[in-house]
This record gives sequence, structure tokens and C-alpha cells, in this order.
Amino acid sequence: MSLRILVLHGPNLDALGTREPQVYGRETLGDVERALSELGRESDCEIESRQTQHEGVLIEALYGARGHSDGVLLNPGGLTHTSVALRDAVLACGLPVVEVHVTNPHTREAFRHRSLVSGAALGVVQGFGIDSYRLALRGLIAHLRRDRAS
Repeated sequence: MSLRILVLHGPNLDALGTREPQVYGRETLGDVERALSELGRESDCEIESRQTQHEGVLIEALYGARGHSDGVLLNPGGLTHTSVALRDAVLACGLPVVEVHVTNPHTREAFRHRSLVSGAALGVVQGFGIDSYRLALRGLIAHLRRDRAS
């Protein structure tokens, strides 16, 4: 049976490739989604991706994933550092959630060093450019398959 993974991209991630390419790289959100779709096909996983600028939409998507998805990759963007509500939704959705970041927030401004989401997530992958998404997906798939086998 195929796994179903929801990928949520938060604020400003639609600007990947053009927004501060010296920080975030030149790959676009489309590149991320193509890479995840390809890895999903290779791994017998259905990948659904969504991007929004709005905190409430991310929260609704997390709650809506229950019963439809087996796990979630979440790049909360700037909401990482500010949203208690998003953290609460990660805890409450009842699914394994992996937090993803293209950059390593700990090498950036001090206000980015603290994630409100990380403590609620199964794991965190950051700092590897768009490969962070691939690594996170591989980790989530392995976790879900181990859970199914036990």
C-alpha cells in the first residue's frame, strides 16, 4: 500500500530561486516539488504539495491531513520562530511531521535560532538546500515503514 505524504511550504517559499539566492539558492519551489514527486514515485509514495503565505491555511491543512495522509513535511518559513498556533497544530494533528529548512537557521540571525515547531516535530532537517526536502522525505518514509512493519 502506497504512503501518502503531505508537503506544506509556508510563507515566502514560493519565491525560492529569486529571493536572496545567495542564501536560499537558485532552485525554485517547482524544482523542490519535482524532486519530491520523483522520489515519491521511486518510493511508492503519493506526494501532495501546498504552499501558502497564511498561518491559518497551514494549520487547517495539518488538521485536514488526518485520515488523508500518513505523514507531513513542513517548512514553516518565518512562522518557525513565531507561531505557537502552528506548533500546537503539529502536536494535535496526530501525524508524524518533519520540519524542513533549506538553510541552517543557526548560522543566520539570532532570532532565527529558536524554532517553536521543532519540539513538536518527529525530526528536523536543515541546511542542505533543497536536498533538505529529499533527506526529510527519505527519513519520514523510513519511519512510516518501520511503524507499519511493527
